[in-house]
Amino acid sequence: MTAITATGAIGATASAPASSAAIAGYNEAIVRRFTIATVFWGVFGFAAGTWVATLLAFPELNIGLEGSFGRLRPVHTSAVILGFAGNALFATSFYVVQRTCRTGLWGGPRLANAVFWGYQAFLIIALTGYVMGITQSREYAEPEWYADIWLTVVWVGYLAIFVGTLATRREPHIYVANWFFLAYIITVAVLHIINNLAMPVSFVGTKSYSAFSGVQDALIQWWYGHNMVGFLLTAGFIGVMYYFVPKQAERPIYSYRLSIVHFWALIFLYIWAGPHHLHYTALPDWAQTLGAAFSIMLWMPSWGGMINGIMTLSGAWGRLRTDPILRFLVVAVAFYGMATFEGPLMALKPVNALSHYTDWTVGHVHSGALGWVAFMTFGALYYLVPRLWNRPLWSLRLVEWHFWIASLAIVLYITAMWVSGIAQGLMWRAYDEFGFLRYSFADSVAMLHPYYVTRALGGLFYLIGGLLFAFNIIMTIRQPAPVAAAEGAAIAGAAPAPLRPTAGS
Repeated sequence: MTAITATGAIGATASAPASSAAIAGYNEAIVRRFTIATVFWGVFGFAAGTWVATLLAFPELNIGLEGSFGRLRPVHTSAVILGFAGNALFATSFYVVQRTCRTGLWGGPRLANAVFWGYQAFLIIALTGYVMGITQSREYAEPEWYADIWLTVVWVGYLAIFVGTLATRREPHIYVANWFFLAYIITVAVLHIINNLAMPVSFVGTKSYSAFSGVQDALIQWWYGHNMVGFLLTAGFIGVMYYFVPKQAERPIYSYRLSIVHFWALIFLYIWAGPHHLHYTALPDWAQTLGAAFSIMLWMPSWGGMINGIMTLSGAWGRLRTDPILRFLVVAVAFYGMATFEGPLMALKPVNALSHYTDWTVGHVHSGALGWVAFMTFGALYYLVPRLWNRPLWSLRLVEWHFWIASLAIVLYITAMWVSGIAQGLMWRAYDEFGFLRYSFADSVAMLHPYYVTRALGGLFYLIGGLLFAFNIIMTIRQPAPVAAAEGAAIAGAAPAPLRPTAGS
């Protein structure tokens, strides 16, 4: 069986020293930069989300800033999706592709650094623009034309590095995690370019108008909106799962064949599901039904991947009691299964009639974002940082605290949103004996207050967990001196974690 060792090099011996990454020419400096950026944008995005959630519960805290919620909400969504999750995918994909291909990043440090600084510049340009009211008002696509062009250039650099590294690999096999990474990079590029086709009002202004109009514009936007989240936050993080869960568990992936079936089924089905965001609109009924049908079919590959990740722990379940890093990763996979069950359920027209435009959708989105994406990121970074800086993790006890505080936060958040969302939907469709609406819209808003307070409290707990995470990472990096090479190999997990399939899988 071929294995990936502590250094990640396929075929290397289990006793490979910690310095073998440098010998192999891996560019770890760029992975460190993206790792630090992930921590920064995570804390920033959690703080912004907690603040806007608090504004919904207590609007008087608006402190006289007109429209502050409308301008700050996209700051939160972009900081978390593009800043926190985006930087995490840059870090993990660059780390994984080098080790599974046994070669350094194509293009050298200069191109990689240009991608890093270019991406951070895009985030700053976009987020400062929102605060100033510069926005396309398109969900997950708020940046205006000049920021979109800048991101396209950066993304092409990212694609070139990743494809170039695969093309120059010294390992004949392309590990499945790289398939998912490549699919997310290419698909996000296509989605971004098409959805942001627009004509600027002037080349010195900050306003543009979409190339599409009416229901076509809505369809393109939600083809983008669903699949941008689907490929960035699903396919990309499945790539993270297929590398870091087996590595931390020190077990082979449960079924490599299933991972290949998972890949092709997910890639084919996901791209068609976007119209389920437009049920009961002017979109033709056949298109709405198509979106619902493909959403239901997504249950199969999604749960196939979830089962593959969970069953990787076969024979190692006892480690969940003592390894909080593995617990983060496995609970993330469980949330992936839950979110990908709930999503197709909500795509059914009878369910959607109740759930659409309610806080149930908010609860669904955050069960995936907080439970799947963020937990997978936390676990991957807790694994990565000691290996990137060749230092032991500063406090495993703090990882325990982070896990339980964040888990409590998720329970508070998504439970409040599920209950409030279903209550909203029922109030909006309640009629009295005369056929009039039983409740006004203001009644439904008043009903939401205790749930919004609970949501804000959940956000606060999640922010506290994020601060513990950041503190632990910073203290790990700031430890006075790197450990000796032999000790470093032990820290990195000198016992190899075989990622290739066994004959029986």
